[in-house]
Amino acid sequence: MKILVCSFSATGNTAKIAGAISERLARLGATVHGRDITAPGGRETPVSMDEYDAAVFGAPIHSMRAPRLVRDWLATLDGQGKKCAMFFTYGGFQIHPTHSTTAAILRDSGFVVVASADFPGKHTFNLGGWQAMTDRPGSMELDLAGEYAEAICKRFSGEDAAVVQELDPGPYSADQLDQFESFRHMMMSKHPTRDGQDCQMCMLCQEECPSGAMDAEKGVADAKACICCLRCVQICPDDALHINDMSDFFNKKMSMDNETPDTLKAKQGRLYL
Repeated sequence: MKILVCSFSATGNTAKIAGAISERLARLGATVHGRDITAPGGRETPVSMDEYDAAVFGAPIHSMRAPRLVRDWLATLDGQGKKCAMFFTYGGFQIHPTHSTTAAILRDSGFVVVASADFPGKHTFNLGGWQAMTDRPGSMELDLAGEYAEAICKRFSGEDAAVVQELDPGPYSADQLDQFESFRHMMMSKHPTRDGQDCQMCMLCQEECPSGAMDAEKGVADAKACICCLRCVQICPDDALHINDMSDFFNKKMSMDNETPDTLKAKQGRLYL
């Protein structure tokens, strides 16, 4: 069985889970082909399901949905009626309707969605002063990823004929979700910039920017194109890029969602089978 594993991972959480799933699938006898769709090049190269028996798609949760550019890319695929599974990483706050909205896109693209999962991981905005899931994903999440791989392998092979059914649609309309997405930019009032600081001009920030927003020469991201994923900040070898201090927004978010350090710490991943 040949399985395609596609993952979008701006700061590394989703990549870790994708790696654990891929490793276990390989141990189970599958031939696994990984595709990193974080940088634009990973999404520009066409994907054909002709050579694959099934696929796995992984992404972070941004404002209760997969990132918009991931959603747009998934809509271009032709699933050819083949089975797929999904998984998501999140920084400790609201999850739904990510599973439901992404499954709808994949079904419209011709896939049969057999399972989904979510895994806690350090929040992207920790790079701006938040303190959410600072030590995740850890061994607990990686073990669960292995368990998930075993479950989806059985579903891909037909040993388990079930498919995922009910996925929480959440209480929000599409317009409301679009508004929530815009709040990311309101919190990040200062998009990634060097502020004139010198660097080695390795160009990684520009080459790896998922939306093509970063201009390495100018040392600043285009606020209109930036998706606030902070990949450029995470991968800069000189630590030259930074954003505004978002600590106050973290306290407000904790209060709005009725979360505490203890409730965040207690969160665990979940499999939807």
